Amino acid sequence: MIKITLPDGSVKEFSQGTTPYQVALSISEGLARNVLSASYDGKTIETTTPLTTDGSLVLYTWNDEQGKKAFWHSSAHILAQALEETYPNIKLTIGPAIANGFYYDVDFGNVSFSEKDIPQIEKKMLEIAKEKHAFSMRSVSKKEALELYKENPYKTELIENLEDGTITFCDHSTFTDLCRGGHLPNTGFVKAVKILSIAGAYWRGDEKNKQLTRVYGISFPKQKDLTEYLALLEEAKKRDHRKLGKELELFTFSNKVGQGLPLWLPKGAALRERLEQFLRKAQKQAGYEQVVSPHIGHKDLYVTSGHWEKYGKDSFQPIATPNEGEEYLLKPMNCPHHCEIYNSKPWSYRDLPKRFAEFGTVYRYEQSGELHGLTRVRCFTQDDAHIFCTPEQLDEEFKNVIDLVLYVFGSLGFENFTAQVSLRDPENPSKYIGSNENWEKAEQAIINAAKEKGLDYVIETGEAAFYGPKLDFMVKDALGRSWQLGTIQVDYNLPERFDLWYKGSDNELHRPVMIHRAPFGSMERFVAILLEHTAGNFPLWLMPNQAIILSLSEKYENYAQKVLKLLENFEIRTLIDNRNETIGKKIREAETQKIPFMLIVGENEEKEATVSVRKHGGESLGSISVDEFVKIVQSEIDKSIKKFKS
Repeated sequence: MIKITLPDGSVKEFSQGTTPYQVALSISEGLARNVLSASYDGKTIETTTPLTTDGSLVLYTWNDEQGKKAFWHSSAHILAQALEETYPNIKLTIGPAIANGFYYDVDFGNVSFSEKDIPQIEKKMLEIAKEKHAFSMRSVSKKEALELYKENPYKTELIENLEDGTITFCDHSTFTDLCRGGHLPNTGFVKAVKILSIAGAYWRGDEKNKQLTRVYGISFPKQKDLTEYLALLEEAKKRDHRKLGKELELFTFSNKVGQGLPLWLPKGAALRERLEQFLRKAQKQAGYEQVVSPHIGHKDLYVTSGHWEKYGKDSFQPIATPNEGEEYLLKPMNCPHHCEIYNSKPWSYRDLPKRFAEFGTVYRYEQSGELHGLTRVRCFTQDDAHIFCTPEQLDEEFKNVIDLVLYVFGSLGFENFTAQVSLRDPENPSKYIGSNENWEKAEQAIINAAKEKGLDYVIETGEAAFYGPKLDFMVKDALGRSWQLGTIQVDYNLPERFDLWYKGSDNELHRPVMIHRAPFGSMERFVAILLEHTAGNFPLWLMPNQAIILSLSEKYENYAQKVLKLLENFEIRTLIDNRNETIGKKIREAETQKIPFMLIVGENEEKEATVSVRKHGGESLGSISVDEFVKIVQSEIDKSIKKFKS
């Protein structure tokens, strides 16, 4: 008999050779019907894998991330079989599960594969799925594996890098693939499939290698789930920040300026400025001091910080000056500059904490294939701040930053989020700088602060920055997608590297602790996510134009101007549309521009000193005085942007 520990802590005895499926069946028939995959002592296994030793078992269903991963990985095998049976001479490479669905990279050779071929492949996939072929893992020798794939240079390359005795194949139906495992019990669990797109992808992500065809797909256990997902995709297309940014005239890109370098148009620049002023005001209340650092720095600055060692080869390359051997870099990070600002004078423990804030523009060389609107750019502005404090002040300062991040989220409508404590990977110490002792202190400080603030948090190993652990905020948008927004990091290492000191109450020199924080993160990325979250209907306080006056005819232009001046006195951003167009057309265009309030003025409004108010989306507020309208606007702003309590 073997003892199997379940997630709830209970321990059950089973015969040696019992499978995860049989364990599930012993719990309930419903669970057995829905179990998709399993792990034993942290290792991914099949639901049919015999269990021969004591251990901890986790069963996964569609509701679990690992369950979906097995579902989509298995679906990638079905896709590969459908493609190979339809195009026998193609060469398959790899087909992993991804965040939403799966893909398979294929060398189609001289075969043409395009969107018109998709329905045929989808039909073939469903035919294979309906036959309920079992997925079966088997170990093979390196020699056997190389023999099977001798005509496939991609699989051969993968096998050459594997150790003999660690190579496994997965079989289902007449199809075999090189695979580590983690599959559904059989193909019949897949009830709905959709090939989403076809794209080019270099073998192993290297531009020097051959370009393959990447076939993206997704699958579900019910047709209803696929229908809902496709509806969500359509909504996502409508909310695409690149589309909305163009329609709302917020930003643009120019190949002449360069890929990944956004140009902010007047409306977008004004929106950015409002975001900056909003945070500057809260930061001032919280005791931050504004600083400014240059866009470039001497290469030695980033050698000292460690950024050159960790990122130098993949970043913009050094700029040579007329002085031989002198090199500068486009600023990849603000923190080294802030360390030198701190270093500009001696400090006492009485002076700390020092909180330096900057909206600093930084530069990273992203591969052209990774650039995506504002979410992945080569030049972006961080709402960066660095707090230099004593170890005794660390806990309170960290919690104060959490309060600031939560204030930002609340004022911008991001209510659904979790916190992620990102720790170092103990198996890969070369990724990080600094001593174990400092890392342990920093990691514990973050966990303690998250607990004390009552945050809903998870721990992710291996996601720390190279210089310290961090608390990341994972925000869900209106479409249920998760984004990392806002980060707080504890750093004992840069103060050592930059030889930072303060004089303590004992009259001795001590190292300060450094907190890195950025509630927005990247201004560019934040605006993109906010655009898609709100579909361009920003909170009223942030809207480029909060109201537009629509006159029924040119006769009422003077009255429209009078209303405009009254609203400007209350700093309500307002336009006038007095074109010789129908009121219907003016309303439609204002709706497209997502202007929150339309104020229609005509003979009755002029006579009664009122405005007829129509909200974006069609709701009518009737005819009211300008004073009443001002109160409505101010009340709505007060509800969304609360006073920051520092």
